[in-house]
Amino acid sequence: MTTTDLYRFSDSSRWDGVYEVVECRRALSPSALPDIDYALNPYGGCEHGCVYCYAPEVTHTQWKDWRVVRVKANITDRLTRELPGIAGTVGIGTVTDPYQGAEARFCLTQQCLGILRSRDVRIHLHTKSDLVLRDIGLLSSMRGEVAVTITTLDERISKMTEPGAPLPRRRLEALRELTRAGIDTYALVGPVLDHLEGEEGRFVEALASTGVRRLLLDTLNSRPLLAGRLSRMGIGGSAAARERIRSLAEAQGMDVRDVFSGKR
Repeated sequence: MTTTDLYRFSDSSRWDGVYEVVECRRALSPSALPDIDYALNPYGGCEHGCVYCYAPEVTHTQWKDWRVVRVKANITDRLTRELPGIAGTVGIGTVTDPYQGAEARFCLTQQCLGILRSRDVRIHLHTKSDLVLRDIGLLSSMRGEVAVTITTLDERISKMTEPGAPLPRRRLEALRELTRAGIDTYALVGPVLDHLEGEEGRFVEALASTGVRRLLLDTLNSRPLLAGRLSRMGIGGSAAARERIRSLAEAQGMDVRDVFSGKR
């Protein structure tokens, strides 16, 4: 898909958010994340607007600009050129959601997956969106794993903390369908916030009901600007909720680990 093709794409009924078309210098970048060798992000910015997101500070993007989605028009061409020189696992969606609403319109993630499958590249994909189910057939024919992030069952809290993301019930259904399709799938609870205190039992039961047998927990990554914003909103992380979720999930027979350490 060329830049011109993107501009001509007029079916805004699929998604009519704010975006700009850009070109990337590289599709793949080396990654220091556990079990991921290269990062692939078909979009820049993210319309989900999660209040706890640290990616704007990591990518040196002002918060006011973060929800303007940057559509990388040439990413499939770049990916095709770069793949012959790499080996290892490609992480998809390391600093932005590859299945945010823009993907329904531009299909860059889907196209990249097709290229990766043609080269039998192992993937590690992260999303908060049930749009991932559109590509369930593609994903089931690939090597790798898929993570769906869920941080609450409370729709009111979800709308406040993750205003542009699909609601929790849709993410639970995505976990259920991906697992049912035989895809190596896990639930990512990240970050574990204090609103989960007292709700840990119901939360773990909901996750277990999807058939997922792995759970990864992440702490709140409180960078300077983010810390100030969350403090004003009265939102914080919770070590107590994290350990309670760990205990309950392990009692359900789930494999529970920390995101960055890999420790049980």
